[in-house]
Amino acid sequence: MVGVADGRTSGQPPMHPAGAVGRPLLSLALAAVLDEVHAHSGAVYLLAPDQPVLEMAVMAGMPRAFAAPWERVGLSAPIPVAQAVRERRLVWVGGEEEMARRYPRIAVVLPYPFALAALPLATGSGMYGAIFVTWPDSHPAILPDGEREQLTAACDRLALRLERAAAERRPVLPEPDLLAAPPAGGVSGALGSVEAARMAARLPYGLASLDLHGRVSFANPAAADLLGVPVTELLGTRLWASVPWLNDPMYEDRYRAALLSQHVTSFVALRPPGDWLSFRMYPSTTGLSVRISRARAVAELSRGAPRPGGAAAASPSSLVTISQVLSLAGALTEAVGVQDVVQLVADEVVPAVGSQALMILGSQAGRLHVLGHRGYRDMEAVEQFHGTALSAPTPSTRVLSTGAPAFFDSRRQLERLYPGRYAVRDGFAAWAYLPLIASGRPVGTCVLAYTDPHHFPADERAVLTSLGGLIAQALERARLYDAKHRLAHGLQQALLPRSLPRLPGFDVAARYLPATQGMDIGGDFYDLVPTRPAPAAVIGDVQGHNVTAAGLMGQLRTAVRAYTTVGQEPQEVMRSTNRLLMELGVELFASCLYLRLDPADGSAVMSRAGHPPPLLRRPDGRVRVLDLAGGPLLGIDAAATYPTTRVALAPGSVLALYTDGLVESPGVDIEDALAELGHRLGEAGDLPLGELADRLVRHSAAARERIDDVAVLLLRARGDG
Repeated sequence: MVGVADGRTSGQPPMHPAGAVGRPLLSLALAAVLDEVHAHSGAVYLLAPDQPVLEMAVMAGMPRAFAAPWERVGLSAPIPVAQAVRERRLVWVGGEEEMARRYPRIAVVLPYPFALAALPLATGSGMYGAIFVTWPDSHPAILPDGEREQLTAACDRLALRLERAAAERRPVLPEPDLLAAPPAGGVSGALGSVEAARMAARLPYGLASLDLHGRVSFANPAAADLLGVPVTELLGTRLWASVPWLNDPMYEDRYRAALLSQHVTSFVALRPPGDWLSFRMYPSTTGLSVRISRARAVAELSRGAPRPGGAAAASPSSLVTISQVLSLAGALTEAVGVQDVVQLVADEVVPAVGSQALMILGSQAGRLHVLGHRGYRDMEAVEQFHGTALSAPTPSTRVLSTGAPAFFDSRRQLERLYPGRYAVRDGFAAWAYLPLIASGRPVGTCVLAYTDPHHFPADERAVLTSLGGLIAQALERARLYDAKHRLAHGLQQALLPRSLPRLPGFDVAARYLPATQGMDIGGDFYDLVPTRPAPAAVIGDVQGHNVTAAGLMGQLRTAVRAYTTVGQEPQEVMRSTNRLLMELGVELFASCLYLRLDPADGSAVMSRAGHPPPLLRRPDGRVRVLDLAGGPLLGIDAAATYPTTRVALAPGSVLALYTDGLVESPGVDIEDALAELGHRLGEAGDLPLGELADRLVRHSAAARERIDDVAVLLLRARGDG
């Protein structure tokens, strides 16, 4: 049976009512799951009260320190347990490569080969938490059906017990903790006997046993002699803490790798002044056995080995600190705009550090401005920050001006330094004020607030200060992005028509949506040219997402207007525009659909250059994709021709023109997306045209995650032209 780590580290919040379920229940349930599916580690998470946060309740098979960045995680976090809760389903990660591809933040912190399954603890009426379990990479890459059924059934049983406990507002009856781990190590069972101890004492090489936390539970005299530390001083301590020259995160990483992968790992280390020792670790689900011997080929083994000093000065908890910073740094690199930074800090940093509220302040024109906040229910508390002069003696301004963080364990401590009107009135009891310094200059202040008094030890202050630097860099990038984004989209909007002219015999509506990914602008365009007696309409898409594409879009729109105004036929408008694009020499292509409307006989003459085909909804509600003649994209062949097709437009017909961004989306088949668009057009085609345009763009496949701009132009024949 695996060992379970069910204690909580200092400074962690108390369990919520659902968490009042006795830890023995959770420990026994987790151990039973691991034994049933032959997994080697796992954890149970419970939902926090009144917060979209998962808190780790118990962990088995590895130290809780390994999962330090994920002790508390927001439900929106991109990790398997949160995804399992959000989607109420089993999430499977089949190995190291899949973990790196789907969950890079976890792979950065735990770059070891293992498989993982995460499942929600849910009933038909409630959600209570989640479980994850892991296997060595020898496990099949596809989760077997039998294990899937066993995991699902076990989680269903535990969820029902949690539901009953919550409904009755009482903890489950205490159960004996049957999960005390046996002495750790591959030979730990034998080491308990006197004869086995005598045998180990006679071995010519060092032998030690470590538990899941890296503590030495046995060491023979040869191990003590090689390490230079008496056995009595080794027992009960972490190996890298009691042996100074092993106090290096690189060596501790090998121990982590062995436990997580359940593979034998090894390394060599220099015992000052010049002795090289070889360490070989044999893992099990309860700990490791370590064989220690003198390295035979010193010259070869020393290549690439870490040198003493430097990183060796790191504290025993340094890997926890590094893993937390790595995880959160990876999250912040995904932020694009300022609100993305606020959201990521709220989702990733706030749960990790145990705070309950967040505020990010920026400085502009000598005053503080609230860029975003989470967890503040009293808006007056937020407003007291907004507009504060940088010269005011408040914690947020002092931190910003001095560049030094400030930590207040309690309200009494805060009010002693900032009495009267300069004290914060926000209903919280402890605060961390972090200066946001980017490129050597202050860009703002990050305020983390705690509901209860909170002590900030030195290592936590160091981590929070480091996170402040990462947040500052992300915030600076985001503010630059937002400024460029506003400028770029302002340019694009200026190039699109501000309003649509009235056309005889037709109602018209148009919509344009920028991409939701990236900061570049696109080249989608549309226009109506109200020439008499035959007005024209055009829609197109210039290749690329940059200012060049937007500028070229403006030139093409102007060219189409000019060629239409001088009376060119549709095929000639397209040929002239194609030649212009070739002469400009910009090496960009464009798709285009141009049509000349004839209100008198209720028809349209269309010419197409590599553009998606339009949809026509007939008055009876039937929708078909128009199969139009056409030519290649504009800008490819100067001699290209663009034949035309005449289409009848009965009164009440709706013609839908669109760019490919409306129907193209990752993971969605283009034919399925086009069929869905046609279905919605047929279903809602009798709505006022503006409402119909809104519905089409709102419910399209691309609306969920737009990687491209979207333009839609709708025309409805009235029959009164």
